[in-house]
Amino acid sequence: MKDLMNKYLKYLKIERNAPETTLSSYRRDLIQLFDFLESQYQIIELHQTERTHLRSYLGYLNKMGLKRSTIQRKIASLRSFFKYSYKRGYIDKDVSGQLISPKSERRIPKIINQRELNSALNSYNPDDIASNIEPENRKNALLESQNYVIIELLYSTGIRVSELTNLNVSDMDISGGQIMVTGKGRKQRIVPFGSALKDILPVFLNLRTVLLNNKSSDSDVKAVFLTRKGKRIYPRAVQRIVQNFLQNHTEAQKKSPHAIRHSFATHLLDAGADIRIIKELLGHSSLATTQIYTSASSEIIKKQYKNAHPRAERTI
Repeated sequence: MKDLMNKYLKYLKIERNAPETTLSSYRRDLIQLFDFLESQYQIIELHQTERTHLRSYLGYLNKMGLKRSTIQRKIASLRSFFKYSYKRGYIDKDVSGQLISPKSERRIPKIINQRELNSALNSYNPDDIASNIEPENRKNALLESQNYVIIELLYSTGIRVSELTNLNVSDMDISGGQIMVTGKGRKQRIVPFGSALKDILPVFLNLRTVLLNNKSSDSDVKAVFLTRKGKRIYPRAVQRIVQNFLQNHTEAQKKSPHAIRHSFATHLLDAGADIRIIKELLGHSSLATTQIYTSASSEIIKKQYKNAHPRAERTI
């Protein structure tokens, strides 16, 4: 089954332009399914699988206490795999078609206080990057400046972590104040950024070569953001940078890059931006996905009303 899985993943990558994050998630999901089928039913060939086996697998996932969104993705991955296998003639029937996926949880996104985030970003002095270029200090100074640029870019554009780590220098149009972003399904979009980022980017991009070395690959040389070892930065490193920054500068409950993305969208909506424009900036394929931010915005309205209106709370 794993040989068939590898063919399927190759199909997703080449013919469907699936991003690496999707490929790695689907690989884990399918291996988990294969292990379950083998351990519980001694199934080692895909054509041996029946609908009852898959229903038993879903019961197993529910007992694990996984989030609904995680179970939904696992169902989507196995459905896609069985559909591919059936259409390519590897199995005689698709037994995954009638699996029932749990309903989505409608949760209001956690956002970061706009005043706190702005204050934290404004506390950084762009001149620091140019004033610490002595050999013994320049790498640390550059990495510190890179952390700031990463937070500023995430908040200024609302891009995903995977989109940030895949950015190349050639994607940055500083004079035009915009970047070319490659999102899910390899779809590209143009996202603008403001003067705060425009002031620091030229200096940072010119000095980022300090981090490169003879072990840096061609991909690393093209990358906007690098690790201390001169390699293209990876998602987990960005998550740590964001977590430390938000921990030190804000009271945010959710300290993640996606919380910054949520904040980007909600703050735009609160300021009167058209939700259809926000949809394009975020790279959503459906407006329904973007609609969740209207709920977050309405919660802010309720909170401000409760704090400001004299009749919001009954007094005796």
